[in-house]
Amino acid sequence: MSLKINTNLQALTAMRHLGLTEDRLQGSVTRLSTGLRINHGGDDPAGLIISEGMRSQIKGLEQAIRNSQDAVNMSKTAEGALDEVQRLLLSLRAIAVSSANTAVVDANQLAANQTQVRSVVQSINRIAEQTTWGDKKLLNGASGAVANVTNTNLVTSMYLGSEFGGQALVNGGLSITRVTAATQTTVALATTYAAGTTAVPAGTFSINGTTIASGPGETVNTLLAKINQQSDKTGVAASFTAGAGITLTSIKHGSQFPIQYTETASILNNGAGATPTVGANAVFTVTASTTPGPSASETFTGGQGPGVDGLTLVSSSGNRMVITPAGNGTSAATVVGSATVGSMRFQIGANANQAATFSIPSVTASNLGTVAVAGSSVSAIDVTNQTGATNAIKIIDDAIQQLATLRGQLGSFQRDFLESNIRSLGVASENMTASESSIRDADIAKEMTEYTKFQILRQSGMAVLAQANQQPQSVLSLLRGGG
Repeated sequence: MSLKINTNLQALTAMRHLGLTEDRLQGSVTRLSTGLRINHGGDDPAGLIISEGMRSQIKGLEQAIRNSQDAVNMSKTAEGALDEVQRLLLSLRAIAVSSANTAVVDANQLAANQTQVRSVVQSINRIAEQTTWGDKKLLNGASGAVANVTNTNLVTSMYLGSEFGGQALVNGGLSITRVTAATQTTVALATTYAAGTTAVPAGTFSINGTTIASGPGETVNTLLAKINQQSDKTGVAASFTAGAGITLTSIKHGSQFPIQYTETASILNNGAGATPTVGANAVFTVTASTTPGPSASETFTGGQGPGVDGLTLVSSSGNRMVITPAGNGTSAATVVGSATVGSMRFQIGANANQAATFSIPSVTASNLGTVAVAGSSVSAIDVTNQTGATNAIKIIDDAIQQLATLRGQLGSFQRDFLESNIRSLGVASENMTASESSIRDADIAKEMTEYTKFQILRQSGMAVLAQANQQPQSVLSLLRGGG
């Protein structure tokens, strides 16, 4: 055994181990005080990398849940305003029905009703312009899809929602392609006349419930004039070709407008009723730019509903279009306008491009009820006469259905998309948090065991160091013995 004074290896060894114990004890104290197993990169480099990625994902999920909840609240704000617009439309319909009762109401009442109509229209426009979420307007078209018709010779109006062909609508052109042309109901009456000046036998006949009389001295031309004077009631126009019979044609296109003809004597159809050739509804394909696209198509069908013209077309997703007779005669694919989309975009996921869009079209009075009566809308309602009041009922019914469809789409987006997303994100956040916890959080029971062990090791290390420091004193015994 060698004895040295300058270098006490046993003390150095004890001190080195004591230092290691102190470091481990300090680490255990840090883990116990923070509750985390990983406090520094050196604690677990791989675990730190994985857990930081998970933390980023968790924060993103938590914010996505808040975003989705904000989207729900925004949609509820819009839906509440739409509900009020629908209430106004219902009151407007009552006014129109009252005004159509011309046997009872007088001019003063009609004027008062029209004043109330203007007030309701102003209220609808105010709601459309002033409904906001923060600074964002929701119902004036800034957050929706707008169809800009450029070829009004073929299409008079078009309404588009946020969905087209099962995809999201984006800015781009709109084109139409005819599948089936709309036709009018016709009846070719059997009695022939040589010319318009030919005399017609006296008698009466009925067209769609309206009785018309052929009096003494009646000619084909004068009888044609009588029939066409009643077109507003019968919905039928008459024409004549020399050497043939009179042809009755429904004013409107489609299958919703039959012709019923009966006569009491041989006047226009040899004394018998007539069987019409019922008109057909138009069917068109409309193509628009969509995402993921690049485009999608929808089939629009006319005459969908009682009294709806065969040139008024609706798709299965609620998009609508009114074509003109010229448009009905166009068979080739033709660009008729463009779509401008100002949709609302919601970031509803933790990662890039995990977003949803929804468009709310303008609900100003000029954009409601544009399909029922060509060239008209809620803003143009005039109930001061019988025709205007009757048209007003049709326009308002169309507007009510339009709003109901929009509210249904908005409600579906809220319930089936946003609220469902909130629930699924909550589950994902919970599971991700559990995974991050298993990597990063400290096992307190285990750490207490380690802490106790390191405390004991430190105490024993200090005791050993104290003894090791006493070892060089044994050299003094040798020195004293030598003296």
